[in-house]
Amino acid sequence: MKPIQMVDLAQQYQRIKTEIDAAMQDVILKSQFIQGEAVRLFEQELSSYLNVKHVLSCGNGTDALQMAFMALELNPGDEVIVPSFNYIAAAEAAALMGLIPVFVDVDVETFCIDPVSVQKAITSKTKALIAVHLFGQCAPMEPLIELCQKHQLFLIEDTAQAIGAEYTFSNGSKKMAGTIGDIGTLSFFPSKNLGCFGDGGAMLTNNDTLATALKMVRNHGQKIKYTHEIIGINSRLDTIQAALLSVKLQYLPEFTSARNQLAQKYNFAFNGLPHVLTPITADYSNHVFHQYTLRITGTKKREDLAEYLKTKGIPSMIYYPIPLHQQPVFKSDHLSLELPVSSQLCNEVISLPMHTEMDEEQTQWVIQSVKEFLEG
Repeated sequence: MKPIQMVDLAQQYQRIKTEIDAAMQDVILKSQFIQGEAVRLFEQELSSYLNVKHVLSCGNGTDALQMAFMALELNPGDEVIVPSFNYIAAAEAAALMGLIPVFVDVDVETFCIDPVSVQKAITSKTKALIAVHLFGQCAPMEPLIELCQKHQLFLIEDTAQAIGAEYTFSNGSKKMAGTIGDIGTLSFFPSKNLGCFGDGGAMLTNNDTLATALKMVRNHGQKIKYTHEIIGINSRLDTIQAALLSVKLQYLPEFTSARNQLAQKYNFAFNGLPHVLTPITADYSNHVFHQYTLRITGTKKREDLAEYLKTKGIPSMIYYPIPLHQQPVFKSDHLSLELPVSSQLCNEVISLPMHTEMDEEQTQWVIQSVKEFLEG
């Protein structure tokens, strides 16, 4: 059996090597390494795939979040609501700009931001809400939109883990994750469902005015070269990354299908076993399974499971071990804040190998090993 990886990027590359190599070689031959034609083409292709008016590629997903704050003209002291069970990027980008991250709880089943917790956290200083589409499915956008409209808040979607996920509204209409709020952000970090060979990201919007602002912000605040109208930054997706992302984008539906098939096998094997809760797919969203995350409950401990899997040659990861409101950098400002679901999940979750190249032998080895631990 081949060694099992959390994400097997080498095998994925081998599957589409000829196309990837040709795309990268074309960029090298043309030598347009910054803002070459492949960047514009990838933005157009991604715009079509997501059915969004504007796609603005950039250096990475964290830059995308920062530039969203900048384009929305948020000011130091403004409050931005962020789920505590989450990676630090959104809260970090806010804090770097002098904004105040306000942490809220998440739903215990979907792991996504809880609208009830959001409602309680809104103050006169609240200016924006970050809806994080965590682990591969959409946050509950409809109630979040209602809250944003009621309180005149900007809605930013962190779609780093959920490209290809689709939200279904109560009237039956559908939109892709990242295209629903004022601005959506993407990451093309190599391990993402659509990943490049380095850092990369993008911003999404259907608002022409915001698109213009985002273009200026990502290019030193200029529309016309050497005429700087606002303070911006330098954050660009390089041409080689854009070229290979165009190739991978063609395979994204196939990759998503492979992830779902693996998740279904895991679910079938683990449902009903003691001490474990399998991932829930919300009624309003499909799931693209950036991560496959179990909750280990009762007398079993997820650290013990991780150690047991390690003896079997199976990697695992804990996303995330510490909620954001208890992180050392933020904890002193939130000593009295209690977000019980986020704290609970950080003690229970463990993610299993989830990628497009898992073969049947590897899959069954993971399943067998997890069941041995849970039933032992």
